[in-house]
Amino acid sequence: MGKREFVLGALCLLAVVQLSGNVRERPEAAQADASAALPAETKYIALTFDDGPRKGTTDRLLDGLRERGASATFFVVGERIEENKELLLRMQAEGHQVGNHTWSHARLQGSEEKTICQEVSQTQQALEALLGPGEYWLRPPYGKMDEQERKLVSVPMVQWSIDPRDWELKDTEKVVQAVLKEARPNAIILLHDIYPTSVDAALKIVDALQKEGYWFVTVKELLALNGIEAQPGVLYRSGDAKT
Repeated sequence: MGKREFVLGALCLLAVVQLSGNVRERPEAAQADASAALPAETKYIALTFDDGPRKGTTDRLLDGLRERGASATFFVVGERIEENKELLLRMQAEGHQVGNHTWSHARLQGSEEKTICQEVSQTQQALEALLGPGEYWLRPPYGKMDEQERKLVSVPMVQWSIDPRDWELKDTEKVVQAVLKEARPNAIILLHDIYPTSVDAALKIVDALQKEGYWFVTVKELLALNGIEAQPGVLYRSGDAKT
């Protein structure tokens, strides 16, 4: 059984458990027996990528993730959608989660209500036009929004728990080591798929952590596997905590 099929099976079983009223019960991911316990060694983690997509880096990243059976979450900038439609369609087709990173990578914290709504809704509309209706979760650029600003957002929001500052380092090995040092179950890793060094680092991180028994899932899957029902306007920074 492939890694992606493993995770999808776990999510299907989780849905059955939730419908039966046992929302917090962890699903059995390896068998079709919902009464079995999830193996204690099973560890889930989420890779997330901001600021793309970009031809030449995002496509190479998608190739590598597919080869490894790893899922990821891509928070895309609206301005980049039109010229990278094939990459967005591929993300969707290959089981990755696609999210909203505003239209122009605008800082939402401290912005006027009109600006926040326009930046988020314009990207939402572009994603729906290309990928179809859906709930495209938001990652605010720079990861912060005030309490009042969050009330303007109608989808769950995602921050991160591991930030190797890959955009600053632009050094594959340093980024890999920074992530591996902090890696833990249910973490959300922040990277950027517009830098070749970050793509190289991401694939090395997947290789290293898969050897340690980690399964790479989308943020939506990560929360669901932990029995968390994501709420609009709430900023989640890991699979077991929120801010």
